[in-house]
Amino acid sequence: MSPDDEVFDNPTGWISQHIRQYVESRGAKGHRYYGRPALLLTTRGRRSGKLRRTALYYGEDEGRYILVGSDGGAPRDPAWCLNVVANPAVVVQIRDETFAALARLAGPDERPPLWELMTAIFPKYAAYQRKAGREIPVVIVERVRPG
Repeated sequence: MSPDDEVFDNPTGWISQHIRQYVESRGAKGHRYYGRPALLLTTRGRRSGKLRRTALYYGEDEGRYILVGSDGGAPRDPAWCLNVVANPAVVVQIRDETFAALARLAGPDERPPLWELMTAIFPKYAAYQRKAGREIPVVIVERVRPG
């Protein structure tokens, strides 16, 4: 991902507003969203090739960032999650820091404790899981270390 590439923000009104506030304040506003930690995730569109940015709640586990592909309990995985599967190279912004990372789905042995971590942060994930009719993916994001 080149810094010169145009980034397309999630078009959902409240999410795009959150992203705009996060970016304009360099994370001073928006990192805490309704009392929970939020980051910005930029993925490469699996079909369009365009950079797509969204805001997501996150947890931390052993230096990794944990995300949940709930899409409010929708019957399909969110686009950002499908993009990660197709191309794991992502860009993350947490507060005023932006960095390259690799994202992947948590494996069956990894998922249970990470799911528990994330439902403690945002309990509605449990209700979303019941509603979804699919196993909601848990995504592990690891910073790419220089060198």
